Amino acid sequence: MLTSFIKMHGLGNDFVVFDARKGPSLALSGSQAAAIADRRTGVGCDQLIVLEPSSLADAFMRIYNPDGSESGACGNATRCVADLLHRDGIDAPCMETVAGLLWAEINGNGICIDMGQPGLGWRDVPLAREMDTLFLPLEAPGLKMPAACSMGNPHATFFVADLAELDIPVTGPLLERHPLFPERANIGHAQMLSRSHIRLRVWERGAGLTLACGTGACATLVNAVRRGLAEREAVVELDGGQLLIHWREQDGHVLMTGPAATVFHGRIALESITG
Repeated sequence: MLTSFIKMHGLGNDFVVFDARKGPSLALSGSQAAAIADRRTGVGCDQLIVLEPSSLADAFMRIYNPDGSESGACGNATRCVADLLHRDGIDAPCMETVAGLLWAEINGNGICIDMGQPGLGWRDVPLAREMDTLFLPLEAPGLKMPAACSMGNPHATFFVADLAELDIPVTGPLLERHPLFPERANIGHAQMLSRSHIRLRVWERGAGLTLACGTGACATLVNAVRRGLAEREAVVELDGGQLLIHWREQDGHVLMTGPAATVFHGRIALESITG
């Protein structure tokens, strides 16, 4: 039996999306998700998304990292799913995730997702012990004292003078799994080009260095504002392109605007995927 999927991406952050809203249900093991995500022996993606029925929203998003672990949120994937739902005739899509409900607005500037309020306390991130999330006692070559917050998943942001001087593939996996982060963490590396323009590269938890990370862009702006480095609205420039991030003052919600694209439709024999 062949199961349909859609290959999508947001700024090069790519996803395999299975739409199981109308059945049959789709239960994947972590090892199956990892096998599908493998770029040499599977379909290949940064994350795998299964859309399930939801009593609270238009769809529930189950998000798998390429190592088979589950994630509570993914900004770029949420834009892709919003685009898919919008093309199904839903004007203002609402997506349910483990982290909560996310609303989308589709306009001429792209797809805007209300990512909700960031978690700023040490338990929100979470961290292993109580501390000020604005300056974590954490260092690596060329990196020191990141700020941390949660955007439905844990983020730590290092602010640096020059991204080109960093060896992210070396430091990224060590920082992701540092004992300070009991659930591991996404590690952001931000260079402030101006108060409204940030250059960012993210080592994603369970995925590694990707072309774009939507929640990472949101977390970076939040942490930059908290440190007095940025305005509440800024362009965040990632390897795959730009996102517009706005941390709204009146209610503390973070808005992320950017593109989404469908690459192709395919079918896969899931029974041949061991797991």
